[in-house]
Amino acid sequence: MSLQVCIMTPDCIFWNEQAEEIILPTNTGQMGVLANHAPLITALDIGVMLIRTKTEWISLALMGGFALVKQNQVTVLVNEAESAQNINADEAENNFEAAKNKLEQAEGQKQKVEANFAFKRARTRFQVAKQSQK
Repeated sequence: MSLQVCIMTPDCIFWNEQAEEIILPTNTGQMGVLANHAPLITALDIGVMLIRTKTEWISLALMGGFALVKQNQVTVLVNEAESAQNINADEAENNFEAAKNKLEQAEGQKQKVEANFAFKRARTRFQVAKQSQK
């Protein structure tokens, strides 16, 4: 038995296929979901979502949202999603380094919050791009 996984952004249905297992980036850490998982709703953090199909692992960059798991159907509602094919690895690495430097230099609460948000986005995109090169 497998999961029906549907990832939706405000613009479109980003991914809608069968999966054997998924790993979600929740606000409290990573959470794995297999077939017959207990029903739940969870908030999603900015992070990498891993999807295991019958033949491969797929990495996606998610930019926060929610996930609903019920009766082997997983609905993921996110602000933005990107696959490795849509991410330029060199650009992602440069953006990650720039965001890291900006976070280290941030002063004041507002600047630190904004820099941390940009850092998490850049780190996630870089991780997905890097995983696809393996």
